[in-house]
Order: sequence, then C-alpha cells, then structure tokens
Amino acid sequence: MSEGTCTSVPSQGPVRTCIASRRTLPVQRLLRCVAVRDGDGADATVRVVPDPRRRLPGRGAWITPTVEAYETAVQRRAFARALHVPADADTQLVLEHIGAAKEKETDY
Repeated sequence: MSEGTCTSVPSQGPVRTCIASRRTLPVQRLLRCVAVRDGDGADATVRVVPDPRRRLPGRGAWITPTVEAYETAVQRRAFARALHVPADADTQLVLEHIGAAKEKETDY
C-alpha cells in the first residue's frame, strides 16, 4: 500500500473552482452562474444569470458569492472565459443576487 492514498478527512461532496479566486470549495459555498441568450442571430444578447438552485441547463461557472469575488471575475473577464460568451455579456443580475443575499444575512 502506498503512502498518501488514504485520507482521514471525510468527503465534503462535490467541489468546484471559483472563477475569481481559483480556490476549490464545496458547491454549497459557491454560486453557480449560467449564460442565457436573448434573441436569435446577430441581434442576440447574452446575460449571465445566477443559478442558486443549480438546475438551469448549460455550462456553469462557479463563484464565491461576495462582491469582491464578483469584481475580480469581471476585471479578469472570468465569466466570459468560463462560459464561452462575449466579454461584454451582462453580469448585473449576478451582482444583484449577491447583494440581495448579503442583505438577507444581515436582516434580523
């Protein structure tokens, strides 16, 4: 038996890599985002939308749900790279979702 193959840490379930920080985290600590195309042909626009239930079809990108991670991802064009969409894709709904989730945490 080789050393290092057995770990004493229990499995935390599926893990994904944050597109902003590049850290590997359990899916419960990340927000999945997907690209949605509105319209057909050359007039189509692309929006990046949050998928907190992890059910929408298509390629997903995972991000730590913080404003700092969002800003880093936008600056690095990480959404475009991970989702294979144009760099000018609208990501505003992701920021709004993160802000709303943050407000829910602080409401008493």
